[in-house]
Amino acid sequence: MKTSLVAIALTFAGIASGQQPTTQPQTQPAAPAQTQPAASQPQPQQKKEIKDPAEYNAYVGAVQQTDAAAKISGVEAFLAQYPNSVMKEDALDVLMKAYQGTGNLAKVVDTANRLLAANPSNVDGLVLLAYNERAAQKWADARQHAERGLQALSIMPKPDGMSDADFEKQKIQLGGVLNSVAGFSALQLKDNAASEKYLRAAVEANPNNVDDVYPLALACLTATPEDDVNGLFFIARAVNLVKDPAGKAQITKFGHSKYVKYHGSEEGWNDLLTLTATTTLPTAGFTIKQYVPPTPAEQAADLVKSKAPKDLSFAEWELVLSAGAPADADKVWLAIKGVPLQMEGTVIAATPTELQIAASQDDIDQKRADIVVTMGGTIPAKMMPQVGATLDFGGTPVSYAPTPFVMTMEKGALLTKAAPVTKKPPVHHRPAH
Repeated sequence: MKTSLVAIALTFAGIASGQQPTTQPQTQPAAPAQTQPAASQPQPQQKKEIKDPAEYNAYVGAVQQTDAAAKISGVEAFLAQYPNSVMKEDALDVLMKAYQGTGNLAKVVDTANRLLAANPSNVDGLVLLAYNERAAQKWADARQHAERGLQALSIMPKPDGMSDADFEKQKIQLGGVLNSVAGFSALQLKDNAASEKYLRAAVEANPNNVDDVYPLALACLTATPEDDVNGLFFIARAVNLVKDPAGKAQITKFGHSKYVKYHGSEEGWNDLLTLTATTTLPTAGFTIKQYVPPTPAEQAADLVKSKAPKDLSFAEWELVLSAGAPADADKVWLAIKGVPLQMEGTVIAATPTELQIAASQDDIDQKRADIVVTMGGTIPAKMMPQVGATLDFGGTPVSYAPTPFVMTMEKGALLTKAAPVTKKPPVHHRPAH
């Protein structure tokens, strides 16, 4: 699928599922009456009637042309001669599709607008305008005409001679086109709620069209808040539908990352791919369990259960002492209080009698001291640590403040690189909160 992952191309002929442009008017006019017909029972939908024989012959002669150029010339001449004809809308519809057959996009759009001026609810005109505006990335216009088309579709009259089954099939196909255009345009306009509504309808009409399934997944997964469960279902469905190897790899990578982020692991991802290979829409009750990260207190409790206090890093001490339950904090503090430690950290500030040190990576990044060391003696000027330098030091913990966390040490000492120092604990990031 390559670049069409987002810039999804629609083809009108393909969407119409093999329907050819109509060469005859949607409503065949009745021939001019020679005598007054007897009174008859009114019909639900009466044929349009051209009463002038010359007008009738001009119309029929134009629309029945088999050569595209001759048809266009004939219909244009008919419309110029009979601008208020009862068959004006039908003639414009024939003309629009004749121009479409010649590939004259400008004339197609112009005629579609003329058709909508004659009847603002003409579905064919709205479909063609919406489709062409979507192709031209005129998102607001495309969405407006698609939405108008969906409204007009509900009142569209059945063409003469078409069976109820064929008419219903045609409405489903046209609705699929209009929902697709409205949904994709809404997605580009960042109206994810509307996009999801329209694209879901398009997918229900044609479940195997990846050009609707993939944007539907994006609409769900980029919404605020995200509709993760539906989004993950449809992204997995898109993986199954896309044929291009590069596109499949790209969509798989995106879907897998979204799944892991939501679920907390890749467990169940392959099962979801298997399910969506044959299941086109989420079934009732379908869900994916969301990963809920443990609270800092829960992380602290897990640390205390899994490690002895002396084996924890400084960042882990900081987490337990600042966010852990009182019993967990007491267990760690009693194990390290008054115990001489040798450590490494970054100098935040220094005086001859006091050092402010950042010993966890988070606090190093923030340039915030999480240890204050009162030195056991005065630091000579030539040994004064530089701000920002990495320093080996020793000290004995005597107290701490939990929020913001600061450990206070006494009997501080500078350690030289040559000294056999076992720095415990090393610098680590604090566990995620």
